[in-house]
Amino acid sequence: MDESRAQRVVDALRDRGVPAHLARPGVAQYGIRVALRDGREALWDTDGTAGLEAQVLRNGVLVGFVPHVEGSENFDEEQVVDTIARTDYDQPIARQRATAPPSAPPLPREGGFFRRFRDGFR
Repeated sequence: MDESRAQRVVDALRDRGVPAHLARPGVAQYGIRVALRDGREALWDTDGTAGLEAQVLRNGVLVGFVPHVEGSENFDEEQVVDTIARTDYDQPIARQRATAPPSAPPLPREGGFFRRFRDGFR
């Protein structure tokens, strides 16, 4: 996933109240990090493959995962946002809920002044 697409997905998730952040696991690699309630975090699409999948970590140790989502190679950004929002992380092998949970209050976008500077003050 390229940086600008990952940032747009993070922004859309934060608009839904999902505590998402831009993940930078390596040089020129970008993905989405979702902070979970119990101290775990889900790292989505950080491996550079075409499909959508995630690792669930606690203190850097793998404690679960989200298997490859069928057809996700062709998802648009809204479908990616919906898939991440619908994921239930309660089991070691996460599953997709039939519907997304109700949206929480929106979270502020990250980056502040420097993001506005980088994005051209839009």
